[in-house]
Amino acid sequence: MMNVTELTRKIEEEMNRIDFSGVVLLKQNGRTLLNLSRGYANRSDEISNQTDTRFGIASGCKIFTAVSICQLIEQGRLSYDTRLADALNIDFPLWDKEITIHQLLTHTSGIPDYFDEEVMEDFADLWKERPVYAMRNGSDFLPMFQHLPMKSVPGERFHYNNAAFIVLGLIVEEQTGQSFTDYVQKHIFTRCGMKNSGYFLTDQLPRNTAIGYIDHDDGSWHTNIFSIPVKGGADGGAYTTAADMIRFWDGLLNYQLLSESATHKLITPHVQEEDETYYGQGVWIDRKEGDIFKVHVMGFDPGVSFMSSVYPDHATQLVVLSNKESGPYPITLAVQEALGSN
Repeated sequence: MMNVTELTRKIEEEMNRIDFSGVVLLKQNGRTLLNLSRGYANRSDEISNQTDTRFGIASGCKIFTAVSICQLIEQGRLSYDTRLADALNIDFPLWDKEITIHQLLTHTSGIPDYFDEEVMEDFADLWKERPVYAMRNGSDFLPMFQHLPMKSVPGERFHYNNAAFIVLGLIVEEQTGQSFTDYVQKHIFTRCGMKNSGYFLTDQLPRNTAIGYIDHDDGSWHTNIFSIPVKGGADGGAYTTAADMIRFWDGLLNYQLLSESATHKLITPHVQEEDETYYGQGVWIDRKEGDIFKVHVMGFDPGVSFMSSVYPDHATQLVVLSNKESGPYPITLAVQEALGSN
């Protein structure tokens, strides 16, 4: 077992050093080892973050999209080899007709992205010419990439791609007749008991939800309301609590969402990103000496940073939520150092 007293001291020191704002929840074998909160959910009114505060998780919810698609595959509506052209009745005139569902899930489709992290740095720049309040559905993103040419040949290489997950969300909608967010609410959140999670509007946030903050070098700040889409969807933007994220991991890894075989396929290292970091289907996987050390998701948006990890060999789950643009990484690193010293 980890030395919880020593780890708590280290984490609290780290939180103070980086002026952390958010929540840290660490569980091992179902037992809570750490459940800490720091900073303000609302700075103007000085409302503190609580351990049950909801936070935006940006791309951390791509795994919900992957699970949704895999559920449809298990129902026989699709297969991993189904071509995009056969799964979605939307025309992408310049795209390869052989792109598959599996390639979209693993960021190997080669399609163009509306926010290409290889050439762009600031997500907020996207909304200088189009209003964030108009971005409410996956189809609202189509004009940003639908008529762009392929970036690479399908299956050729890994290229992290938000548009691919927008497309996957549109497939969920076409195959089920439901909005993507309604589907996830019913078939993932409700099934896992994630009662405090949802795709909330940034201008209608429910109580006990942290506002995202963007800090400036001169000490000033502003909220992220004009820097992210008004409603999240298949590529990111859900809100959740630390406890609900644990409920999701429990639901996924106890096969409440998918069969055992489909779950293992989801968390199989399908494509190498760098060194011992791989991508499965909507989820990152880190290996150590050839074995899976960590299964994890993460998300970063203006005013949002999030990391959540499962360490199978240690029966440990970690959730770090923040309403600032950084913070989860050094805390995650401190926990991993403690695990490595076992």
